[in-house]
Amino acid sequence: MLRVAIDTNVVVAAARSNQGASHRLLRLIGPEAPFQVTLSVPLALEYEMALKRRTDLDDEAAEAIVDYLCQVADRREIYFLWRPFLKAPADEMVLEVAVGGGVQCIVTHNLADFEGVQEQFGIRVTTPGAFMMELEGKTT
Repeated sequence: MLRVAIDTNVVVAAARSNQGASHRLLRLIGPEAPFQVTLSVPLALEYEMALKRRTDLDDEAAEAIVDYLCQVADRREIYFLWRPFLKAPADEMVLEVAVGGGVQCIVTHNLADFEGVQEQFGIRVTTPGAFMMELEGKTT
């Protein structure tokens, strides 16, 4: 099964609008999904803080989203740090989960933030739209 790490900006975009690929992607997450999300405690906390700060969700709704993700995700403890590798320190948590969880793909809206990840770690970086097209059997 395809293993993925999801950047915080995708979770926030999904919470802000029920339109678009980010929202469709998050709605697919669960036991029947054609992919497995990988998550760590630091990344889950980052999701929660971002949902509370950058969306109109109340605390209870933000916590419910993160609780669900924690229930269905492959949870990984991170024993190593690859820092500094990326330009943005906040993105390092996503990279650590991806490397530690053996994921094949990072889904993000900011491809440039993960420059060099494919070459250094062999992890593909793609947008939610491109990822959803793949899942739907379309070519990008």
